[in-house]
Amino acid sequence: MNSIKLKNPITINGKQVKELTYDTNAITAIGFVEAEAKRKTAAGRSVNITPAVEFDFGLHLYLGFAAIIAVNPEIDWSDLERLHGADVVEVTGIGRNFILKSEDEESQASESAEPSVTTPASTTPASQSSKEKA
Repeated sequence: MNSIKLKNPITINGKQVKELTYDTNAITAIGFVEAEAKRKTAAGRSVNITPAVEFDFGLHLYLGFAAIIAVNPEIDWSDLERLHGADVVEVTGIGRNFILKSEDEESQASESAEPSVTTPASTTPASQSSKEKA
Protein backbone atom coordinates (compact mmCIF):
# COMPACT_ATOMS: atom_id res chain seq x y z
CA MET A 1 0.00 0.00 0.00
CA ASN A 2 1.21 3.49 -0.84
CA SER A 3 0.40 6.92 0.52
CA ILE A 4 0.56 10.55 -0.48
CA LYS A 5 1.05 13.47 1.87
CA LEU A 6 -1.36 16.27 1.06
CA LYS A 7 0.01 19.76 0.61
CA ASN A 8 -3.53 21.06 1.16
CA PRO A 9 -5.17 18.92 3.86
CA ILE A 10 -8.93 18.36 3.55
CA THR A 11 -11.62 17.54 6.08
CA ILE A 12 -13.23 14.13 5.71
CA ASN A 13 -15.92 12.95 8.14
CA GLY A 14 -15.06 15.81 10.51
CA LYS A 15 -11.33 15.04 10.65
CA GLN A 16 -8.50 16.89 8.95
CA VAL A 17 -6.69 14.50 6.62
CA LYS A 18 -3.05 15.17 5.76
CA GLU A 19 -2.21 11.82 4.18
CA LEU A 20 -4.13 9.38 1.98
CA THR A 21 -3.36 5.73 1.43
CA TYR A 22 -4.04 4.08 -1.90
CA ASP A 23 -3.56 0.84 -3.81
CA THR A 24 -4.13 0.64 -7.55
CA ASN A 25 -4.20 -3.16 -7.27
CA ALA A 26 -7.37 -2.82 -5.21
CA ILE A 27 -9.29 -1.06 -8.02
CA THR A 28 -12.07 -3.42 -9.09
CA ALA A 29 -13.87 -3.50 -12.41
CA ILE A 30 -16.79 -1.72 -10.73
CA GLY A 31 -14.39 0.89 -9.31
CA PHE A 32 -12.98 1.46 -12.79
CA VAL A 33 -16.44 1.92 -14.30
CA GLU A 34 -17.47 4.22 -11.44
CA ALA A 35 -14.36 6.33 -12.04
CA GLU A 36 -15.29 6.64 -15.71
CA ALA A 37 -18.88 7.61 -14.86
CA LYS A 38 -17.76 10.15 -12.24
CA ARG A 39 -15.35 11.67 -14.76
CA LYS A 40 -18.15 12.14 -17.27
CA THR A 41 -20.44 13.64 -14.64
CA ALA A 42 -17.73 16.01 -13.40
CA ALA A 43 -17.21 17.28 -16.95
CA GLY A 44 -20.74 18.71 -16.68
CA ARG A 45 -21.60 17.86 -20.24
CA SER A 46 -22.00 14.90 -22.50
CA VAL A 47 -18.64 13.87 -23.90
CA ASN A 48 -19.19 12.66 -27.45
CA ILE A 49 -15.56 11.91 -28.22
CA THR A 50 -13.67 9.85 -25.68
CA PRO A 51 -9.94 10.57 -25.83
CA ALA A 52 -7.43 7.74 -25.80
CA VAL A 53 -6.88 6.63 -22.20
CA GLU A 54 -3.30 7.88 -22.39
CA PHE A 55 -4.60 11.45 -22.78
CA ASP A 56 -7.75 11.26 -20.66
CA PHE A 57 -6.46 13.25 -17.70
CA GLY A 58 -9.91 13.40 -16.07
CA LEU A 59 -10.06 9.62 -16.08
CA HIS A 60 -6.57 9.49 -14.57
CA LEU A 61 -7.74 11.72 -11.72
CA TYR A 62 -10.82 9.61 -11.00
CA LEU A 63 -8.82 6.37 -11.20
CA GLY A 64 -6.51 7.89 -8.59
CA PHE A 65 -9.62 8.56 -6.49
CA ALA A 66 -10.71 4.92 -7.05
CA ALA A 67 -7.33 3.69 -5.76
CA ILE A 68 -7.81 5.77 -2.59
CA ILE A 69 -11.44 4.74 -2.06
CA ALA A 70 -10.58 1.07 -2.65
CA VAL A 71 -8.57 0.97 0.60
CA ASN A 72 -10.49 3.70 2.44
CA PRO A 73 -14.20 2.85 2.06
CA GLU A 74 -15.12 5.60 4.54
CA ILE A 75 -13.99 8.17 1.96
CA ASP A 76 -16.49 9.25 -0.68
CA TRP A 77 -15.86 10.54 -4.21
CA SER A 78 -17.17 13.96 -3.15
CA ASP A 79 -14.58 14.09 -0.35
CA LEU A 80 -11.76 13.67 -2.87
CA GLU A 81 -13.29 16.15 -5.31
CA ARG A 82 -12.40 18.82 -2.73
CA LEU A 83 -8.67 18.23 -3.29
CA HIS A 84 -6.91 21.14 -4.94
CA GLY A 85 -3.57 22.40 -6.17
CA ALA A 86 -0.61 20.05 -6.31
CA ASP A 87 -2.65 17.32 -4.62
CA VAL A 88 -4.83 17.03 -7.74
CA VAL A 89 -1.71 16.55 -9.86
CA GLU A 90 -0.39 13.92 -7.43
CA VAL A 91 -3.62 11.91 -7.54
CA THR A 92 -3.79 12.25 -11.32
CA GLY A 93 -0.33 10.67 -11.47
CA ILE A 94 -1.61 7.67 -9.51
CA GLY A 95 -4.35 7.07 -12.08
CA ARG A 96 -2.02 7.70 -15.01
CA ASN A 97 0.47 5.15 -13.69
CA PHE A 98 -2.37 2.66 -13.28
CA ILE A 99 -3.29 3.01 -16.97
CA LEU A 100 0.23 3.26 -18.39
CA LYS A 101 3.12 0.94 -17.66
CA SER A 102 5.96 2.68 -15.89
CA GLU A 103 9.53 2.28 -17.10
CA ASP A 104 10.30 0.27 -13.96
CA GLU A 105 7.54 -2.24 -14.73
CA GLU A 106 8.73 -2.58 -18.32
CA SER A 107 12.34 -3.16 -17.31
CA GLN A 108 11.32 -5.70 -14.65
CA ALA A 109 9.13 -7.51 -17.17
CA SER A 110 11.90 -7.66 -19.75
CA GLU A 111 14.41 -8.89 -17.17
CA SER A 112 12.10 -11.65 -15.97
CA ALA A 113 10.87 -12.69 -19.43
CA GLU A 114 12.50 -15.32 -21.56
CA PRO A 115 15.37 -14.10 -23.71
CA SER A 116 14.18 -12.31 -26.80
CA VAL A 117 14.74 -13.74 -30.22
CA THR A 118 17.15 -11.83 -32.44
CA THR A 119 15.86 -11.06 -35.90
CA PRO A 120 18.19 -12.60 -38.48
CA ALA A 121 20.03 -10.31 -40.87
CA SER A 122 18.45 -9.75 -44.25
CA THR A 123 19.65 -12.03 -47.03
CA THR A 124 18.48 -9.56 -49.70
CA PRO A 125 21.39 -7.53 -51.11
CA ALA A 126 21.17 -3.81 -50.47
CA SER A 127 20.21 -1.70 -53.46
CA GLN A 128 22.78 0.70 -54.83
CA SER A 129 22.22 4.37 -54.25
CA SER A 130 22.28 6.81 -57.15
CA LYS A 131 25.79 7.99 -56.10
CA GLU A 132 27.17 4.45 -56.23
CA LYS A 133 25.79 3.89 -59.76
CA ALA A 134 27.58 6.92 -61.20
